[in-house]
Amino acid sequence: MLAAKIFSCGLVGRAKSPLASIIFFAVLMIFMLVNSIVSNTSLEPVGFTRKEDSQALQTLEVVRKTSSDVVVLPLPLTVSTQNKIIEADNEHRDSLASSLSVRKEHGVGKFRRKLPEYGIFKSDDLTKKFHGRVLGFFNNGCEVHFFMTWISKVESFRRRETMAVESVFKSHPNGCLMILSRTMDSVRGYRILKPLLDRGFKVAAVAPDFPFLVNNTPAEAWFNEMKSGKKDPGGIPLAQNLSNLMRLLVLHKYGGVYLDTDFMVLKSFKGLKNTIGAQSMDGVSKNWTRLNNAVLVFDMNHPLLFKFIKEFALTFDGNKWGHNGPYMVSRVVRRVEGRAGYNFTILPPMAFYPVDWIKIGSLFKAPRDRAGSRWVEAKVQQLKGKTYGVHLWNRQSSKLQVQEGSVMGRLMSEHCVLCKNVYTS
Repeated sequence: MLAAKIFSCGLVGRAKSPLASIIFFAVLMIFMLVNSIVSNTSLEPVGFTRKEDSQALQTLEVVRKTSSDVVVLPLPLTVSTQNKIIEADNEHRDSLASSLSVRKEHGVGKFRRKLPEYGIFKSDDLTKKFHGRVLGFFNNGCEVHFFMTWISKVESFRRRETMAVESVFKSHPNGCLMILSRTMDSVRGYRILKPLLDRGFKVAAVAPDFPFLVNNTPAEAWFNEMKSGKKDPGGIPLAQNLSNLMRLLVLHKYGGVYLDTDFMVLKSFKGLKNTIGAQSMDGVSKNWTRLNNAVLVFDMNHPLLFKFIKEFALTFDGNKWGHNGPYMVSRVVRRVEGRAGYNFTILPPMAFYPVDWIKIGSLFKAPRDRAGSRWVEAKVQQLKGKTYGVHLWNRQSSKLQVQEGSVMGRLMSEHCVLCKNVYTS
């Protein structure tokens, strides 16, 4: 701009001597240099902004490229690698980079994680015999058909679980119990059950065929997505949710009674039909507030079982404890209760859950005085008279010692079959 003005003023024409010309061109060069510096200085912020925009676009492109491998979860997240639990974190709430780095470090959102529980998805020569083994086992004059599931290691099937199995046969000597378990369907599993087999009780551990069980059910698509790694199993152990589903599938296919392995039977289930138990009730209205799926009694192809399976598949969340189990059956029953075509019975907590999980420890303690002894006697008589069995809430009680003279000590002694090591469970 300044150089143009100089030329327009005709200064060149006025330069008559060589000295004047030299001075003129020196002044011209100085003005041009100053003009260039000013121009670059004024343009620098524009250049910097474009650079930031470029980086932002690159960041956006990275997010787009990785979107297929990232789970859409509330941000931000912190991951506990010890407990595999995803928790909300108020710190760095708006920091996308922080959240992405956490996900990258811990593998959150990458569904193709190799979990030990995935072994149950396998179909081999053993599992392909599942259907035939089930039909052959129960076609044997069984008074009541019982199922349990065991997806843990065979070494974890200890005295507490064996006591639950014994209690089934104490009240149902002509009943049949099938434990759905790949690990228990082994030489070591057979040895655990052999003392009961030697006494003539009908018990077997059978490796389940999951593809067969989910076939033509609402859970088939869920199973295929989970198996292929397209669905997130979540932070809760997958075995727990597989057990939640398997009990529904096996009852849907065959009918019968499902029991958790931490449930001690006190009297016969023979008179029960299409029954689910309430875990809690409102003290005033006496209406149930939560159901539980630790005990289920249903005919095959019952419409409520179909609804349970459908709800499990459509609303599965592997990061919320109980969402696919007790809370799931509660949601479904609340929607269908009273509707035509759904004939089932809801029993009060005393039937299957007479003691809340918070208070279960009281049943394991021996009385310290005469008043304590009277309480134990009264509680034992109450349970034996009004309940079908006691859910032991193993998550809370598994490490508790059964003390001699306690309620549990009394019940185990009276409802065992082998009756060995009652106080070491």
